Amino acid sequence: MRKPLLSLFAAALLAGAALHASAADLLQTVKSRGTLKVAMEGTYPPFNYKDQKTGELVGYDVDVAKLLASKLGVKPEFVTTEWSAILAGLASNKYDVIVSQVGINAKREQVFDFSRPYIYSSPMLIVRRDDSNNWTSLQQLKGKKVGAGQGSVYEAQAKAVPGIEVKSYPAAPENLADLAAGRIDAALNDSLLAAWLLKTTKLPIKAGARVGAVERMGIPFQKNNPQFKAALEKALADAAADGSLTAISMKWFGTDVSKAP
Repeated sequence: MRKPLLSLFAAALLAGAALHASAADLLQTVKSRGTLKVAMEGTYPPFNYKDQKTGELVGYDVDVAKLLASKLGVKPEFVTTEWSAILAGLASNKYDVIVSQVGINAKREQVFDFSRPYIYSSPMLIVRRDDSNNWTSLQQLKGKKVGAGQGSVYEAQAKAVPGIEVKSYPAAPENLADLAAGRIDAALNDSLLAAWLLKTTKLPIKAGARVGAVERMGIPFQKNNPQFKAALEKALADAAADGSLTAISMKWFGTDVSKAP
């Protein structure tokens, strides 16, 4: 769902190109190791975050990663990193895949292979509870301060509108805390995140309007791994067919967000 600049990891890709030409397929590496190294932000509820009581990673993405690792016959090994560096880490082979709401788009597909979408959502404004502006488009926020995740598609969408002052954040909690405190006028984030926040947060905020097209979220991994790609696609297809992916979706959202609207 986010869009870091390709320059952040282009050098790493060039450095690793020769290695990938002769390296074993990622599926063989994962099977031999016995683990699938999965990167996620770890601060992005309800998708991936740490439970306050146990300290364990939980969320929709976590459950999906565990399910897919199981179907691949290995265990998940989670790595948390700030969103702004997560794709660069994948380009540098710090992990095998990212399961952290990564939007599928043409620029990213030039660099990485993607799985089929495993979740669909759309951009949504989040505003203070006492806000009566009723904004219905980003164009109406010209002259206002809008918070968004650093390197995210939401940041790019806000910056594409002349006149919006965009403030970037490493994670959603800081963004929403500034919104509640009045340091920004609105936040732009995921519609599913907004719905979850309304049920769980004590901050004086509320969901605003949806202001963009539906986003497709997939799982990126290094190119030139056809066996891994086929195995991952089969795992996702099986998870959709046997109802396990729907069950995870219902658990976290009360609706099946794994299917296109």
